[in-house]
Amino acid sequence: MASTDLPEFRDWSIAAVRLLQGVIYSDDERPWNLVLASQSHLVTYFARLGLLLVVDEPEGLAYLRQLTDDEQPAGYEQLPKLYRRTRLGYDETLLCVMLREELRRFEEEELHDERCVIDGAELFDQWRGLLPAQHDEVRSRREVSAALAKLEDLGFIRKFSNEPETWEIRRILKARLPAAELESLKAQLLRAAGERGRGERARDTDGQ
Repeated sequence: MASTDLPEFRDWSIAAVRLLQGVIYSDDERPWNLVLASQSHLVTYFARLGLLLVVDEPEGLAYLRQLTDDEQPAGYEQLPKLYRRTRLGYDETLLCVMLREELRRFEEEELHDERCVIDGAELFDQWRGLLPAQHDEVRSRREVSAALAKLEDLGFIRKFSNEPETWEIRRILKARLPAAELESLKAQLLRAAGERGRGERARDTDGQ
């Protein structure tokens, strides 16, 4: 196809590409304003791909999610999935719950700050407090680092500073882990932590 055969350029294409790349936040002014100005075009375009555009103006974010089976009109089940659900392990899920709790506290208390930032050392102390007393510190730091890297890849957090190490908790975590699910997930993780601790104690005993 020659370049002259291409359809006329539309500004909302910029927002469309950015949405395919990930979440758009309101502080990224140009793509955010394009989303707001061209929402109907974007909704129609992405619906044909089996994707739902979610625009949360109060939270200041826009993102795409895959239509569920119940939401798909007839014929749409034939579409290949553009997004696959990411299954998180125990460590990543535990860290998500900790960060979501921190974000909730931030929203309740720090009304004038725009970003929810947590100190890496404080985060590690919280992590250690949920583990069995005999859990190895070197191993714990390795687990936290790996979990942080995974959540950074998913866009739930981003490095805010290196010295000291701090992390910004991104608001998309609220959409992925609603408050209504938080308490249930916390209870499941506490039970799993207890079982994990008993298993480690059993292995220590067997090794003596």
